Parts: sequence; structure tokens; C-alpha cells
Amino acid sequence: MWEFEKNSSKETKFPDFADMKGQEFVKRAAEIAVAGGHNLLLIGPPGSGKSMTAKCIAGILPPLDLRESLEITKIYSVLGLVDEKTPLIVDRPFREVHHTATKAALIGGGTIPHPGEISLAHKGVLFLDELPEFRRDTLEVLRQPLEERYVNLSRTYGNYTFPANFMLVAAMNPCPCGCFPNANCTCTPLQIQAYQNRISRPFLDRIDLCVEASQVKYEHLSDEQKGESSKEIRKRICRVREMQRIRYKETGNLTNAMLEGDALNKYCKLGTKEKKVMEQAFSVMNLTARGYSRILKTARTIADLEESDAIKVKHLQEAL
Repeated sequence: MWEFEKNSSKETKFPDFADMKGQEFVKRAAEIAVAGGHNLLLIGPPGSGKSMTAKCIAGILPPLDLRESLEITKIYSVLGLVDEKTPLIVDRPFREVHHTATKAALIGGGTIPHPGEISLAHKGVLFLDELPEFRRDTLEVLRQPLEERYVNLSRTYGNYTFPANFMLVAAMNPCPCGCFPNANCTCTPLQIQAYQNRISRPFLDRIDLCVEASQVKYEHLSDEQKGESSKEIRKRICRVREMQRIRYKETGNLTNAMLEGDALNKYCKLGTKEKKVMEQAFSVMNLTARGYSRILKTARTIADLEESDAIKVKHLQEAL
């Protein structure tokens, strides 16, 4: 692992969170998402730093171990995307997909199927900008891979399975013109509702964190003081990922986002006060069963960042 870390080019390839002005809430959400392997949706007007956040996330991903590196290299070698001089891939992939992409481009296809973007993002990040501009049927094919972390393709000559264990980072404007709820917004309530409804509830149910990226204020832009660097954030993420690796070594899970069933009940136990908070949230927020488990898994990650064995009320409140 340490050899991979030495050869990594993350620091030169991607922007640094230290150069991102303001948006502390968004930075915090990005750290939580990467620490627990959670999917993340950023909602905000143009120029609020959504795309930059996604690129910064690529720079705080934990290093690969040898097994993961070989898995990724195998996928890329199938498509002839491996560099002959340095054939072993040592950085986690970051795949940015345009909204004109087809279903086949995303999940793979062809008479003899080949891996698509979600497999090329295996063990890394898949970034979908302008999420509502994607065709709805294109987004819906991601539901099964997001849940099961692999994709099955059936063809005349047989069935094919490709790995697709990726972290989804998506970004969208709050309305067609991008200004809502600012007074400059020219969209009608019906237009705003129709725009947001392009993303189905079942798809949103597979995204653990939905975060508002507000317009950056002048005082933040004019502030010459730099924030916390990606290098420092990445150290905390590596520590939390190592905690999860040790905790789940008997279960086959790698991150908190992968918890389900008995493992979710075991590692996300709540005390009496915490259960009361979730009971109120369940009714007030009209949560689904999947939404309830998402909040528990996110709270588990927040607790890990604080090195807390138990999930406390403050962890649930931040997750909510």
C-alpha cells in the first residue's frame, strides 16, 4: 500500500480543498461521504463549487491495496486502457460522465459486452454533473448496480457480470435557470417541480447524502486565508477506513455504506434517546425503510470520525 501511496499522483491531478472558498458544510459532507463510502448529491446554483467539490473528492480517496489495484487494472486492460510503461493502476479512478451518455456507455454493452463507465469507476468515483439532464431511463439502470455493486448483462451468447463498486457523486441545479430560491429565479413553481421530479424517488433513495451548496459569499471569496488541505482530510479518512476494515473483516463489508441486514442492526445499535430521535424523524420526514438505514449508516460514519464506539444523538442529528 505504501509503495502505491508514494507513486500516487493525486496531489497534482486534482484541486485541493484548501483552495476552495467557503462551503464548509459542503466540505464536511464530502469528508463524511468518502470516509464511509456513501453516495453524495450536491444541489446548488451555478458557480457554487459543485464540480470543484467532486474533483476535490478524488484527491481525498484512500490509497488502494494490492488486491484492489489488480481488480481495477484487470478491468482497464480489457478495454486496452492500461499504460504499457506503468501497467499497474495505483490511483482510484475518477470518471466524469456527460449527460448525453447512453445506457450502454454507463453499464456496458455490445454483442460481446464490455465494461461501461460504472465498471471503470470500480473502487473509485463516478461523477454525474447536471443530473436532471440525463435521460430518466439512463439513470434508472444505475439502481441495481448502486444496490448490489455489480452489473449483470444478458446476451444471446450468455450472461456477463462486471464489478461496479463505486461511490456516486452527482450534482444538479435547484431549478432550470439555476437561481432558485434567489429572487432572480425566472422559473414557475410547476417548472421547478417538474425539473426536480426528473430524479425518481427510488433513485434518490440510493443516495445517502443530499447537500445544499449555497452561493459563495463575497467575504469568503476575498478571504486570503486557506482552509484545511486535502492532505489533512485524507489522513482522517484513511484512519476511519482502517477502523471499518478491522471492524468488518469477518463480514465481507469494506465501508459503512455497505452495511445491511444483521450487520446494520449489530453495528448501528441505538440507545433509548437515539431511538426516540429516529422515531420522530421517521414520521416527520416520511422516511422509507431504505432512507432510515441510510441515516443510520451515515451516523455510524460521523461517529467513526469522532472515534466514538456508539452512535449518539448529535451524530443522528447531523446525518438527518
